Amino acid sequence: MSSGIKMLMGHNSDPKVSSLHRPKNLDEISSQSTTVQILKKNLETANLPHMLFYGPPGTGKTSTILAMAKQLYGPNLFKSRVLELNASDERGINIIRERVKDFARLSVSNPTRQDLDNYPCPPYKLIILDEADSMTSGAQSALRRTMETYSAITRFCLICNYVTRIIDPLASRCSKFRFKSLDESSAFERLRFICSQENLDTDDDTLKEILHISEGDLRRAINYLQSVSKLLSNSSKDNEGDVEMQDQTLKREQVREMFGFMPDQLLADFIAVLEEKNFDKIFNFVLEKIAKQGYTATILLNSLHDKLLLGGKTDSIDLSLRLSNLQKNEIAKILFDADCKLTEGCDEDLQVLNCAVKISNQL
Repeated sequence: MSSGIKMLMGHNSDPKVSSLHRPKNLDEISSQSTTVQILKKNLETANLPHMLFYGPPGTGKTSTILAMAKQLYGPNLFKSRVLELNASDERGINIIRERVKDFARLSVSNPTRQDLDNYPCPPYKLIILDEADSMTSGAQSALRRTMETYSAITRFCLICNYVTRIIDPLASRCSKFRFKSLDESSAFERLRFICSQENLDTDDDTLKEILHISEGDLRRAINYLQSVSKLLSNSSKDNEGDVEMQDQTLKREQVREMFGFMPDQLLADFIAVLEEKNFDKIFNFVLEKIAKQGYTATILLNSLHDKLLLGGKTDSIDLSLRLSNLQKNEIAKILFDADCKLTEGCDEDLQVLNCAVKISNQL
C-alpha cells in the first residue's frame, strides 16, 4: 500500500489522516512543552498518578496519552494493558460497573524479557476515558470508587474539554494537566509535515486558511485537509484496489469555497453595498448573492467580524483602520445580537438582513 491517503473500499470505517499521523512518542507532541516535560519524568520512573487532561479540542490530549502508553508498554503489551473508551458514547453507570471495573480488577500479566529490555512495563494497567466530561454524575461517582479500589494495579487518565464538569471528588484524585491551544506556527508546521508525507502540494496561504477555519483545532484542520484532498482527487487506485490521493495543488480560494465561505471579492462587494446605505441594494444583495447562493448566516457573520473588526484588506483598503473604536464597538454588539438570535432559532435570512442594515448605519 502506498503512502497516499487511503480510503479502504468495502470497510465500514474510513481511515483519517489525523489518526495516521498521530505522534508516536512524546517528543512529537506539539506546543505542550510543560506537560510533556512532566510526563517524561513520570515515564522515567514509570510511576504514573491518575491523570486529568483538559483543554480545547484538537490540542493533543488523546494523542499525548496514547503516545505515552506506547512508550510505557510497547506494542506487545499495549493491547492487554490499555483500555480506551469514549465516555461520550458510553457514559452510563453500567459501563463503569461492567467494562471499566472488569478491566481494572484484572491481574497484570508478566512482560517478556524482550519487553522489559526495551520498555518500562510497570506493574499496572491504564484506562483512558476520553470526553469524560460527558459522563453522568452517577457514573463519575462510581468511577471514583473504582479508582480507589484498584489503584494498585490500574491507573486512570480522564480526558475532557471542560474540567468544571468533572465532579470535585474525582478531579481531586488526579494530577491535572492543562492543554493550551496550539500556536499557529506549531500547527502550521504539523500541517506542512503531513502534506509532505501525503504528497499534497499546497501553498502557505492555503494552510493558514485551513487553520483559520478550524479555529485552532489541529485535528479538525487535518480532517479538513483530508476532505479537500478527497474532493480534488481523481480517485485513482493502487495495486491493492485502494483509492489513494495523487499529487494535488490546493489553493486558498478552493478551500474557502468547499467549506462554504464567501469569496473575498463577494465579501468586498457586500461591504461596498453596505457603505452606500441603500436599503433596496442591501436587500437585493442579501437575497440574490447570499441567501440564494447558500451562504450560511454564521459564516457571513464571522467573515464580517474578521474584516470589519480584526482587519483585512477589502478592495485594497483595510476597512478596519478607517473605523473608530466606537464604530467597532457598535458593530460588535450588532454581530453579537444576531448570533444570539440565530442560536435561539430565528430565521437566518431575516437576521442577515437586519444585521446588514444596522452595520450599514455604522459605516
